[in-house]
Amino acid sequence: MKRDRKGFMLVLSSPSGAGKTSICKELLKIDKELKMSISYTTRPKRKSEVHGKDYFFVNDKKFNELKSQNFFIEHAKVFDHFYGTPEKFVQENLGKGVDVLFDIDWQGAQKLSDYSKNDVVLVFILPPSKSALKQRLKNRNEDSLETVEKRMSQAKSEVSHWIEYDYVIINKDLKKSSSEVITILQAERKKRNRQKFIFKFIDSFLK
Repeated sequence: MKRDRKGFMLVLSSPSGAGKTSICKELLKIDKELKMSISYTTRPKRKSEVHGKDYFFVNDKKFNELKSQNFFIEHAKVFDHFYGTPEKFVQENLGKGVDVLFDIDWQGAQKLSDYSKNDVVLVFILPPSKSALKQRLKNRNEDSLETVEKRMSQAKSEVSHWIEYDYVIINKDLKKSSSEVITILQAERKKRNRQKFIFKFIDSFLK
């Protein structure tokens, strides 16, 4: 269905383990009009993940082929693996007025802003504390202890980018944090510059 406005990109970023992926899943349950952008990655699939739902898992050769074909809006190397956002899916949905949800890191967020700044809403998710972040990574039980330590050492660098975001949420409670992001989503949809039909409505009203 063609809507009276262009869609926008709702980007959630955080240090690994802060809860952005869980929040994304909650948002998709609550708001059926929101669509998830599924990234391509060369990272090995975790036990809980599904190809084509969580990520498109590809090898380095395939990823580089797609990159050379300008398949991605943005791509980045994170923890020795590549991630990329497919352009066609995003553009088709934005053109139909569908808002697209992204679960990507600060590098991807920067590149999406460069790609189309007026169409991006950036939300940074923080953990309640460093100790809580480490515990969440351990509780996930899908990464080695070495990987957990690597992610913790990287967290400080990732958190330093919070200032580049439009909104910041400390994720103490999944339901509450998800509700706060929904509030942001609804408010952004009501922004004057997104509601193109208002111009016609005002014209007809003033005649």
